[in-house]
Amino acid sequence: MASRNELSKFLASVERRAYKQALFAVRDAENALDIVQDAMLKLAEKYGAKPVEELPMLFQRILQNTIRDFYRRQKVRSLWVTLFSALTPGREEDDGDPLETLESADASKTGLGPPDRLEQAQVIEVIEKELQRLPPRQRQAFLLRYWEELDVAETAVIMGCSQGSVKTHCSRAAHALAAALRAKGVEL
Repeated sequence: MASRNELSKFLASVERRAYKQALFAVRDAENALDIVQDAMLKLAEKYGAKPVEELPMLFQRILQNTIRDFYRRQKVRSLWVTLFSALTPGREEDDGDPLETLESADASKTGLGPPDRLEQAQVIEVIEKELQRLPPRQRQAFLLRYWEELDVAETAVIMGCSQGSVKTHCSRAAHALAAALRAKGVEL
């Protein structure tokens, strides 16, 4: 059974990665934050009493389902927005960067100098842009396998597909990312 402290530590440890996953999936910062918050609340409310070892799998499944629910709601909303778009003028959205509000890792602990940190940040930015260009299922499989470090079976359960499909999606994503990065002169 997870204690409140253990649950809090778990949620704090997955917060940034979950945000990035949601951001890659929905491509909107505010919606990504809402999705992560909803997933965390669902985990705490419904599965907070589960053993700590089960929390990562449960959270990933909840996060992926919350992303799917977002797309379902968007489909219904877009129908109504299309019908009434002539009646409401467009409005400007504030594009604030939510990462500015998150605590960053202490750069002194990495042992990298400023030029190395700059290069690392630039490479990460290129990788993130290329991840956004991947098809949704490839991006989901890649992030779950290599970012969340889940095994093939766990990823298949979360994605609701076979282990072979996970391997195929991951392979295609890795090849596409490698080719795109090589084209941009990035060698890892």
